[in-house]
Amino acid sequence: MSTAIPLLKLPFLTELTALRRDLHAHPELAFAEKRTADIVAAELTRYGLSVHRGLAGTGVVGVLKSGHASRMIGLRADMDALPLAEMNEFPHHSKHPGKMHACGHDGHTAMLLGAARYLAEHPDFDGTAVFIFQPAEESEGGAAVMIEDGLFELFPVDAVFGLHNWPGIPVGEMMVMPGPVMAGTCGIEIKVRGHGCHAAMPHQGIDAIVTGAQLVQALQTVVSRTLHPCDAAVVSVTQFHAGEAWNIIPEEVVMRGTIRSFKPEVQEAVERTIERLCSGIAAANGAQISVRFEHRYPPTVNSPAEAKFCQAVAAEVLGADRVLNDVLPSMGAEDFAYMLREKPGCYVWLGNGPGTGGCTLHNPHYDFNDELLTLGASYWVNLVRRAMPAAG
Repeated sequence: MSTAIPLLKLPFLTELTALRRDLHAHPELAFAEKRTADIVAAELTRYGLSVHRGLAGTGVVGVLKSGHASRMIGLRADMDALPLAEMNEFPHHSKHPGKMHACGHDGHTAMLLGAARYLAEHPDFDGTAVFIFQPAEESEGGAAVMIEDGLFELFPVDAVFGLHNWPGIPVGEMMVMPGPVMAGTCGIEIKVRGHGCHAAMPHQGIDAIVTGAQLVQALQTVVSRTLHPCDAAVVSVTQFHAGEAWNIIPEEVVMRGTIRSFKPEVQEAVERTIERLCSGIAAANGAQISVRFEHRYPPTVNSPAEAKFCQAVAAEVLGADRVLNDVLPSMGAEDFAYMLREKPGCYVWLGNGPGTGGCTLHNPHYDFNDELLTLGASYWVNLVRRAMPAAG
């Protein structure tokens, strides 16, 4: 590996690895990360940081000030696990049935704690570093709740930064790009109401299943025949519920799915097209169709200046040839997007390895790669030092 500066030597790496594996063995779901939050708060206190608790219930914020400069930056890690039964058999597998750290938030927490500890022991920067340990990233929008609870009023950072491990990118490489890196997500619920009847006498009813099936097919044209070919979006129907008996054409069909996009104007165009298709297919079949959109995470969009800054930070730690800036963005969603709507910043992917053997995100065989602990902590420490260089 070619690096411009040596990676940090963490004398507490064995301890940090044990902490990460302990978190993995005791996963907690959204807004219920009490044990995890207690551990994080106790560690930050032990390092000498000022600790604030209670934002979004289980959120923890550690503050480390060095020197006299007014500049303040935020570094964020997520803490929650997923409602998934783990299938690994190593000693630190989940001890909580039906819950698992299948996205690496245990590693994100450990890396940021490692950086906080190192900087507390070597405070060679001038400013204030705010370490944000956020609950409920997985589908529950914990970032938005922390913001609503006053995160940026209490800690008015100039910029905010996030990091996620990424299976499929080699260890020692990092993706850092300006602009959209993760999609926004919106839920769809469509109800098709017809007129139920005997399956042997379909002429006496209005078939909600046939109407719904036509709509599923039509929805596949929303992206391909409505959007500019250079704009990206996904419309997926993931549920289709109707009927209970073999000989009854049901009265109603309920369909659910998701929209993914990177731009608000694309999201708007997709929604209007879906409404138009629902109206037209309802009229063609004599049915009634209603549609409801449930807006969830916005797109995760890196600000250009902060992305360029993070590329330089990563190049110093990993080597310029290990910093990727031409990776396709992901259609997955990330609630760090809420923080980036409030503050300039950058969200990066740190390679977790090839992702073979089931070691992919949200997979029951996943495990965070402990090789990343030193890499991630080194990135965070270098980011703080470069963003707020020590005077002199």
